[in-house]
Amino acid sequence: MKQTDCLLLGADATGEPNVHPLHLANRHGLIAGATGTGKTVTLQRLAEQFSDAGVAVFAADIKGDLCGLGAAGDPQGKITERIASMPWLDHRPQAYPVTLWDVHGVSGHPLRTTLTEMGPLLLGNLLELSDSQQAALYAAFKVADREALLLLDLKDLKSLLAHLKQYPEMLGEDAALLTSASSQALLRRLATLEQQGAEALFGEPALALEDILQPASDGRGRIHLLDASQLVHQAPKVYATFLLWLLAELFEQLPERGDANRPLLALFFDEAHLLFNGTPKALQDRLLQVVRLIRSKGVGVYFVTQSPTDLPDDVLAQLGLRVQHGLRAYTVKEQKALRAVADGFRANPAFSSLDTLSGLGTGEALVGGLEDKGTPAMAQRVAVAPPQSRIGPLTERERQDLIASSPLRGRYDRPVDRESAYEILLERAKQASENQPQAKAAASKNGVTDALGDMAGQVFKSAMRQAATQLGRQLARGLLGSLLGGKR
Repeated sequence: MKQTDCLLLGADATGEPNVHPLHLANRHGLIAGATGTGKTVTLQRLAEQFSDAGVAVFAADIKGDLCGLGAAGDPQGKITERIASMPWLDHRPQAYPVTLWDVHGVSGHPLRTTLTEMGPLLLGNLLELSDSQQAALYAAFKVADREALLLLDLKDLKSLLAHLKQYPEMLGEDAALLTSASSQALLRRLATLEQQGAEALFGEPALALEDILQPASDGRGRIHLLDASQLVHQAPKVYATFLLWLLAELFEQLPERGDANRPLLALFFDEAHLLFNGTPKALQDRLLQVVRLIRSKGVGVYFVTQSPTDLPDDVLAQLGLRVQHGLRAYTVKEQKALRAVADGFRANPAFSSLDTLSGLGTGEALVGGLEDKGTPAMAQRVAVAPPQSRIGPLTERERQDLIASSPLRGRYDRPVDRESAYEILLERAKQASENQPQAKAAASKNGVTDALGDMAGQVFKSAMRQAATQLGRQLARGLLGSLLGGKR
């Protein structure tokens, strides 16, 4: 197998290259291990391999040092020794084509989507809604679709909820779903979201998927890095929900590719446990379905976390490449989890996976991949090859230079606030306010007419009652007279 047809991870115990077929890289993967065991460097190595093969990459930069991909490496010390131990390794220090993103637009291009694109299911997960509140949110989105009210940012949704509270008849048969209590609860949740700074995520121009897939000028895949060093701590739900949205959008928009010699895109989800913690079952089921089917659209999903036990078993069953760095097992629970991780690899008669896991050094991993035909390969103890880019973060000056020279410069930097639900409903309220005096005058005029009509009606009714009474008396008298006359 040619090196251009595979992902070269490093050297196995015999010193030979450990490779993973590139055409099977859409079968997803896992990079796991305790803190400080080398997960980030492995991620960096894989991102480089994908880029060299012309595959686009989107990854979350949790610690802020993955951006070193944008600068050439400077091997020293143990890294130089590791390179020298791999004579077949064509190691050329170089920078990679990197695009930096940041939800707040400080350390990268602003990253946005719209509420309409996110939809009520993911938004409900972000807001951590109860079932009744989720139903109320669905009802509001239903009205927005019916009334052609674009929900682009948070103020659009807030104005819609306020409008529906004032005019509940717009909900039609769903009026019972959006009660005053549920409306207030939604508004409080949105206010909390704003306090976390999440309003920056919603608006336009929204992220266009074609910009992620566009290759660099030299044919390499462009590596897109989301600076999540603060986001993951300050608003972990926002971080997780955005990644879920990105996955769902790719699944919905990309066409089927069938069998291909390489993926179209590789997604790296660091702190992957956040995608599943507290996620409603309906959304977990949807995520599992997307992970299972999106590989046919040329997307490989790589989860990065401390332990495979952070992921549901149904997700683990979908992963073709497992790179397991060292795990520490001090408690009975941790030892049990360690055995479960070891059992997830195809046994290698040359060594014990269980014993190897607890003895791995920094930059070493137990790797279980796929053979060329897609069957699981035996586990291998692998020394991961050093990346060709810098191990460590960019300086602030280097980061700003990278943003300034980006091919996307100017496309996302300035927000656009076009007409949407907020503006439309504001205009309706203005028109209603302007029409109110005329309506009062018309009502007053109609009131006088109605009053005169009522008076005439009352006079007529009184005359009719008097005539009827008089006629009745005459009839009575005639009847009595005839009776009396009959008696005489």
